Amino acid sequence: MTTRRPPRSTSRPAANRPPAGRPAPKGRRDARGAASALKTKPTEEREDGPQRIAKPLARAGVGSRRDVERMIEEGRIALNGEVIAQPAPLLASLDGLTVDGNPVAKPVSTRLYRFHKPAGCLTAARDPKGRKTIYDLLPKGLPRLMPVGRLDYNTEGLLLLTNDGEFKRQLELPASGVERTYRARAFGDISQAQLEELAMGIEIDGVRYGKIDANLERRTGRNQWVELTLTEGKNREVRRVLEHFGLQVSRLIRTRYGEFTLAGLDMGAVEVVPRDELFKFRRRLS
Repeated sequence: MTTRRPPRSTSRPAANRPPAGRPAPKGRRDARGAASALKTKPTEEREDGPQRIAKPLARAGVGSRRDVERMIEEGRIALNGEVIAQPAPLLASLDGLTVDGNPVAKPVSTRLYRFHKPAGCLTAARDPKGRKTIYDLLPKGLPRLMPVGRLDYNTEGLLLLTNDGEFKRQLELPASGVERTYRARAFGDISQAQLEELAMGIEIDGVRYGKIDANLERRTGRNQWVELTLTEGKNREVRRVLEHFGLQVSRLIRTRYGEFTLAGLDMGAVEVVPRDELFKFRRRLS
């Protein structure tokens, strides 16, 4: 006599059932996706709780997160007299923290300055070769300020400065989509059609540069002014892109960063951005 098998149960163990109100996944791929969705998300760092040390120190104007991490590696940051060895301890406050033996001041409100950088100075705190830096030109009495991005030694124009390392980082990240506009005087031959190819991005010597909006402003003989707007700001990006087309850049000026421009700012002058303008800009940026 043939033994009849009991009917297979169609019910699932409770642990594998989809949450109430969610349709059951169809097929292996959907099932894997549903399982991934049920996994616990990593705990996010709270704004009002303990934070990794680099974040509050950047917020206090000590430097960018990268600067802070480098200071930790160099043994320059201590907590209650003990040099911090871990790269990212969590802190609830800045109490007891010192940098180079000096107590870290509490964060102050974010400030932003426009600076008209001249050519012939470095965007750096110091130079081993003894060359002039932007800090040799800035007037005394300003708070500790960090440059937003960099301008090359021979590049002039708008350089934003801030006392807030987190704000600096936000402005610099390509993901934030903050536009930078440059005007370049260059010698050689190029057409508007060639410049418009940059709207699709370009790869030069293995480095990929994103979309660039470039326009030929005017030409005198073989000299021309080219305006370029981009969002990445990679090292020497404008010079390398134009040199790729066979142009020799003789002058490079940054005229805009985000909605802030060089207009009305004399060479070497610095001016604070009004708080209401900064507030509106940050709201649009977030």
